[in-house]
Amino acid sequence: MDRMEKTRALRADRETHYNCCQATLIPFEKETGLDKDTAYRLGANFASGMKMGSVCGAVTGALMALGLAGAGEEAAREFKRRFKEEHGALNCTELLSAAKERGEERKPHCDRMVFDAVALAEELLNK
Repeated sequence: MDRMEKTRALRADRETHYNCCQATLIPFEKETGLDKDTAYRLGANFASGMKMGSVCGAVTGALMALGLAGAGEEAAREFKRRFKEEHGALNCTELLSAAKERGEERKPHCDRMVFDAVALAEELLNK
C-alpha cells in the first residue's frame, strides 16, 4: 500500500477516528521513526487547529513529519507557502469558512486538506 492509499484508508476508517493531524503524520512512519500508535497519540490534540481553530491539523501533521524526517526550515517554509497559495490559508477556521462558502461539506474538505498535505510533504521529502 502506498502512502496515499494508507492516508485514504485512515480517513475512511469507521472504527477509529483519525483526525487530520494523525491521518497526515501516520503515513510517514518510516521517515519519522514513529510507530502508528505513537504517531496517533502525538497527533491527538492537534485536530481542528489544536481544538481552537488555529493551524490546520493536516498542516501541523505534515510539518511534524517533515521535521522528524530531517527536513529543514526551508522545507517547512516551502510547505507553508505552497499550501497557503493552494488553499488561501493555514488556519482551520479560515479553511473551513472558505469551504462552507463554496458549499463544501466538512468531511470532504478536511479529507482534501489531508490528501494535499501528505502529497506536498512527500514531494518535499523526495527533493
